[in-house]
Amino acid sequence: MKNDMFDKYTEQAEKLFMAPTRSYAKLAVDYTEKLMAAQMEAVRTYSEIGMQQARAAMEIKDTKGFQQYAEQQQTVAKDLSERVKSDAEKSVAMNQDFANDIRKLVESSVQTASETAQQSVAEAKKAAKVS
Repeated sequence: MKNDMFDKYTEQAEKLFMAPTRSYAKLAVDYTEKLMAAQMEAVRTYSEIGMQQARAAMEIKDTKGFQQYAEQQQTVAKDLSERVKSDAEKSVAMNQDFANDIRKLVESSVQTASETAQQSVAEAKKAAKVS
């Protein structure tokens, strides 16, 4: 009887606490990995753009070169603002996906808890009738 009770307790602890905790940890680690990869890619891209612009500035030899450089800056600024917007949209999409995954996990955990509670009540009633 004691082993049976302990086994049921262990099973309930697994269903109610351990499995959802592991699922949440996996979601969090996967999200963090995706977010860090996106941030590292953005840093790499922005660094390359900055270095390209520094090299272009060092190539200025006269006023005509400066004028060309200044004109190119408008294009660079436009491209950079589009890239920042795109990166922000990716980040928002990742955040929304993570929030949706967490919501689904919570809903599933609540459903499991409800089913486990109903099962425990039914087993307790059955045990009370037997004794």
